[in-house]
Amino acid sequence: MSAEKIISEWKIGAFKPIYWLEGEEPYFIDKVMDYAEHKILNESEAGFNLTVFYGRDADWASVVSACRRYPMFAERQVVLLKEAQFMKDLEKLETYVAKPLSSTVFVVALKDKKVDGRTNLSKLLKKNAEVFQTKKIYENQLPEWTKNMVLSKGIDITQPALQLLIDNIGNDLSRLENEIEKVWINLGNSKTIDENAIEKYVGISKEFNAFELQAAIGKKDLAKAIRIIQYFEANPKAAPIQLILPAIYSYFSKVYSILSMDDKSENAVKGLFSNNFYAAKEGLAAAKAFGIQGTEKILLLLHEYNLRSIGINDTGTSDAGLLKEMVVKMVS
Repeated sequence: MSAEKIISEWKIGAFKPIYWLEGEEPYFIDKVMDYAEHKILNESEAGFNLTVFYGRDADWASVVSACRRYPMFAERQVVLLKEAQFMKDLEKLETYVAKPLSSTVFVVALKDKKVDGRTNLSKLLKKNAEVFQTKKIYENQLPEWTKNMVLSKGIDITQPALQLLIDNIGNDLSRLENEIEKVWINLGNSKTIDENAIEKYVGISKEFNAFELQAAIGKKDLAKAIRIIQYFEANPKAAPIQLILPAIYSYFSKVYSILSMDDKSENAVKGLFSNNFYAAKEGLAAAKAFGIQGTEKILLLLHEYNLRSIGINDTGTSDAGLLKEMVVKMVS
């Protein structure tokens, strides 16, 4: 069952006694937990019937005791256990999971973890609870997910704007949603998000960003690479070195993967680049320009300059100085 399905059932008053939310992707867990906290009960009901625990501070006996109470002046009560991954003796919740109350909606958020399937708790959850397991969205799924997020608001987004947003934010779904929300609010009468809107409202320059830098390196365009770094130097918040180096490393890791592929057609390699044919074409050109030895050299330089950026084997060179020095070595 998806987060949307759980919430849609709640909207029509269909509840199960326990919802166990676990896994790698916090975005979907937070969506369900936020709805449970603010929407299942109205304001007057929540005053008596909403109890929120946090795993770091809660003990299992108090949680079970709260779940076993009956609602006051309402049809049901809601008990939330947030950050359950930090709770001691979590497995002891099985005493309640074995015999839950139908008048309690107990929602547990277990982030970055899963209950061991061999335990008695796991077996009881499968029998008496709705277990919702989340997984990270893969990079090649991001364009479709983000596009659908935009379309759900009754607007559209151009392909270049979509790629600019994804390339700079990655698979941080909460931030992607927040930035789309920000642009949507400011669009006015326009129904399409373009690169100018991303630049204006998200603050990502369409000309000077980490991904334009990697493209310049891939084309061995030293002059353009230096101009972009100079922009970063003048606008330190635009692209900190901690964002730039991983982005370039990710890109050239894909280039390195291309070099090991038998089929080096655009169609074959597009999956490495979120199914973006233009990015695949650039990746193929970079693979041809650098070859295996040149790409290995770039990956080693990225490792060296990542260490230097955190003060290892460096006496205080500025971030811009490190980037300029690194880029010159890469394209020479």
